[in-house]
This record gives sequence, C-alpha cells and structure tokens, in this order.
Amino acid sequence: MAQEHSLAKGALGVAESVIMGIAGTAPAYSIAATTALIVGTVGVLSVGSILYCGLIMFGLMLAFINLNKMAPDAGASFAWVSRVFGPTWGFFTGWGLIVASVVFMVTATVPAAQATLKILAPQHVESTGWVTAVAAIWLTLISAVVGRGIKHASFAQILFTIIETAIVFAIIAAGIYYFWNQPAHVPSISWFSPTSFTTETFVAGALVAVFFYWGWDVTMNLGEETTDGVPQPAGRGAFWSMVNLIVFFVLMLTVVLIVLTDQEIADADTNVMFAVAEKLFPSPWGYLAVVSTILSTIGTIETQILCFTRSMFSMSRADILHPRYAKVHAEWQTPITATVLIWALGLVLLLGFSYLPAVETILSTSLTAIGLQICFYMSIAGAASVWHYRAMIKGSAMDALTHVIWPGLSTAFMVFVGLYSMKDLDGLTIGIGIGAILLGFIPLMLGAARRKSAAA
Repeated sequence: MAQEHSLAKGALGVAESVIMGIAGTAPAYSIAATTALIVGTVGVLSVGSILYCGLIMFGLMLAFINLNKMAPDAGASFAWVSRVFGPTWGFFTGWGLIVASVVFMVTATVPAAQATLKILAPQHVESTGWVTAVAAIWLTLISAVVGRGIKHASFAQILFTIIETAIVFAIIAAGIYYFWNQPAHVPSISWFSPTSFTTETFVAGALVAVFFYWGWDVTMNLGEETTDGVPQPAGRGAFWSMVNLIVFFVLMLTVVLIVLTDQEIADADTNVMFAVAEKLFPSPWGYLAVVSTILSTIGTIETQILCFTRSMFSMSRADILHPRYAKVHAEWQTPITATVLIWALGLVLLLGFSYLPAVETILSTSLTAIGLQICFYMSIAGAASVWHYRAMIKGSAMDALTHVIWPGLSTAFMVFVGLYSMKDLDGLTIGIGIGAILLGFIPLMLGAARRKSAAA
C-alpha cells in the first residue's frame, strides 16, 4: 500500500516539535550510555566539555534555523546544502546523517537491551548475545510504531518524555540534596575553566560531548509535517530544545560526579543512571532510573528512524536516490520502504557487532564513529549557512553574530575536532566512521547512471 504521496503536513505543533527535539537527544539515555566514556576520557572536565560543546552546537543550531528559512524540507541539511553548494555536497551531507542513524541503531538499542535485562535477567547484562538479541526486539517494535505514522510517534514521544523528565529531575533534586555537602567529587570552578584543558583533552571530550547533543535536528527533518508559523515551529522547536538540553546536561553530569566516584562510574558502564538512583533511593525505587533510560532510548531511536526515513524520502524525491524511497504509505503517510530499510540494516549491524568481545567495546566504537559522522555532515551544513548569509557580516551586530560569526566558529570547531581526533582512533572506528561515508560514492554513482539511462 505504498504510493507517491505527501507526508502528513501540519501534524505537529511547536510544543510537539520541542518534545521531538528533546527526545531526539535522549537526556536519560545520553547520560546513561555516555557518561562512563566521557568521564573516563577527561574526568571532571567532562562538565566543561558538555557546556562548551553545547555552546558550539548552539551555533550549528542557529545555522540550521537560518537554512530552514529557505523552505521546510524533510531532507533538511541535504536539501539546503544542495541549494547552496550543489547536489553532490548535498548528497554527502544527507548521507552523513543517514549512516550515522544506521550506526546509531546499535548504539541506542544496546543500552535499551541492557536496561531491560537489568530488570528481567540481570545475569545476562554483559552477554553480547543476549544484549544484541533483546536490542533486535526493541528495534523491531520501535520501527513498527514509527512506520504507523507521525501522530503515533509523536504521542509516544510526549508520553515517554514526560515520564522520563519527572524521574530524571527527581534524581537531580535528590542528588543535590543528599550529596552536595559530602560529594564524591568536590564541585570546582576548574571543571569549567578553559585553562584546565589541553588541546588533546578538549578535543577528546568534545568528540564524545557532540554525541550528547546530537538528535535535536530531527525537528528540521519534520519541517514538512510541522504546522506553519512565523518563525517556523521547526526552528522554534530546535531553539528551545537546545536551551533546555544545555542546562539539563550540565546539571545532570554535575549530579553524577557528586554522587559517584570514578570507579563507580566506570563499573556502572551504561547503567550510570541506575547507579546514581541506587545510592539515592531505597530498593526497588532505583529501578525507576532504568525505566527512564529505557523510555529515553526508545524515544531517541524513534527520532533517528524519523531522520533517516525523511532524509531518504527527500533524496529520493529529488531523484538522487532510487525513487522507491520516495514511496509513502497511503494510509500512514510515512516513507514505509525507508523504514523497513533502516530496520533491516540495524539488524545486520547488530549481528555484526555481536561478535565483538564485550558490550562496552560495541558502545565505545560506535559512539566515536558517530561522533566523526556528526562532525562531517553538520560542518558542511554549517558552512552552507555561513556562505549563504555571508553578506550579513556587514549588517547589524546581532545578524552578523547569529548568521555568520557563531555558526562559522562552530563549523570550524567541528572540522577541527573531526580531523584532530582521527590520529588517536583505531582502525575499526575509522573504518566505521569514515568508511561508511565513503560508501556513499556507490549510491551516488548508481543514481547518476540511472538518470543518464532514463534520459537516453
């Protein structure tokens, strides 16, 4: 029942767009899955890394909002970069998001599976076989919900985000109340001081911190399905979700550090939220943190499937990818073929990752690879915004700051982080991070051959 059909126009309002942006970054999931990695990398400077990377990501968010003024498009960065730099650069911008979303199907479903096993079968939490099997079940269920339509996905996001937020803020309040006077790590201004960082620690922290914020741009991919307004609700959704996320991540990471020691954080691995809650609340109330992690993870998987499918829909509609991905289910108004594709690719990657020796290896490898891919596609989009609005550098100070200077500095930073970090990465991480982007030459050339054949 798939046919050429439009997406569900006007299905989302501003409030729903904000929820989507917050859910896309998955606050509880990001803290649970990534804290051990960033603290293990830069220690207490992880709080400063989160703050500065948030300000840098804010510049890219401004770039996306500015580009969105051209026209809301399901392909978002693909469509805008195509108009500014041409279809090839546009393709690789969209492709960077697509491959990051596919790898993310592993990065996100693994913590969801571990959280599920933590409740149902804790003896199997460190088994790669059990974890990947449960992860495959979660991926299947979430793909089915997203495939049924944006209203179903939006309703689930609102419900899950409200529950998740209530649990997380209860943990923040309890952590500050019980541990502020007896912290595991004594809060210090040095956590935020730029002089505390070396180039190496700043880049290492930033590459992980970038992942914390990734996902808010789903609001842009849903631009065609968002109610029209001035300014566009998609842009307003991105703005307010980013403001909330910077405050939240700095607060939550501070609470984690004052409640847990370095060893406890390392031992918790992807269950950091549970480890914090377990020290704060009597049993079994600590398991509410596991519930929040599961709900948060479901939400972020859902939004990345939306990013993937809307990007493929737009790229196919533009005849860059095969027209089959522009097919929309007549009743559900979703790109059903693209939804099935990311589900299948996610299962294949899960199978491949299941042969890695440990769950933490799966996560560290996929997280860093995604960090490279985020730097790639967001820096191109940021550069497109700066170039498109370059004349505003001569305008008002505010226009110059929001359209050229801030987005430009953020773009330059993303390029620097991506290139500088590669010298310390292993072959597998670079292979997944960069190799997946280079694979884009295959569909690009197939598309060119298909168009040439059709024109003959």
